[in-house]
Amino acid sequence: MREFAIDTPFGRISGLRRDVTGGPRVLALHGWLDNAASFVPLAPHLPGLDLAVPDLPGHGASAHLPAAADYTMVAFARAGFAIADALGWERFALLAHSLGGAVASVMAAANPQRVERLLVIESLGALAEAEDRTAQRLREAFAARALPRRPLRVFDDIATAVRARMQANALSERVARLLVERGIAPAAADGGAAGFVWRSDPRLTQPTAVRISEAQVRDLVAGIACPVRVIYATPAQPYFPEAIRRARAALLRDGELMVMDGSHHLHMEDPAGVAAAIGDFFDRP
Repeated sequence: MREFAIDTPFGRISGLRRDVTGGPRVLALHGWLDNAASFVPLAPHLPGLDLAVPDLPGHGASAHLPAAADYTMVAFARAGFAIADALGWERFALLAHSLGGAVASVMAAANPQRVERLLVIESLGALAEAEDRTAQRLREAFAARALPRRPLRVFDDIATAVRARMQANALSERVARLLVERGIAPAAADGGAAGFVWRSDPRLTQPTAVRISEAQVRDLVAGIACPVRVIYATPAQPYFPEAIRRARAALLRDGELMVMDGSHHLHMEDPAGVAAAIGDFFDRP
């Protein structure tokens, strides 16, 4: 895939692109604190797709949102449509992992006339929270935003950053290196480069100000009209337990659920297996 960059109302968006004339148009959305390299292992196994893989706002090489803006599911979904607009795509399919799957779910529910198909990996809907946590979450988010910005962690070399990412997400060295090499930048210093820092927006690690309830998420999922295929890894992640994720999938009007042995980043660790699970999903009329 080649590098691309486009200008949108959300700033300059960078990413990876593979043009396949006549192939299904697929916008691929990565997970939280990942970047477009998330789909590098999978792309060769899906050769017929006209594939665009952006770094979402605040991630990878894409612009950060202005200081007055918040990173929300709705903002990310609007950015997704803005990216499609810049590509000249009116209708397209979505391939998404984790956070990207939450964003893609919102996109499919909010603008069904534009989304032809949806394939989500390790996600469906958004993270939910009980209503009685609303005030406390707002306080935590506002307090975090008021704190002075902490200095970015500086890594002496790429290998150290790779080890940190491996430890944080239980990733193999090969997978962590793909994400890290796209996700870091040289740290500026008076005497020249002083190592490397993450180039994602630090605000992405702050508490989200508002989360919707599980009932709202289920209404969103039930409102998705296009064909959907969901691929979950087993064992389930603690924040997305088996009972909840199966209950959400059961609400889909036109949905298929597949469960595979693997980790949260199974599309990177086992791209051939995930490609087999995807099969001809994007090629169907």
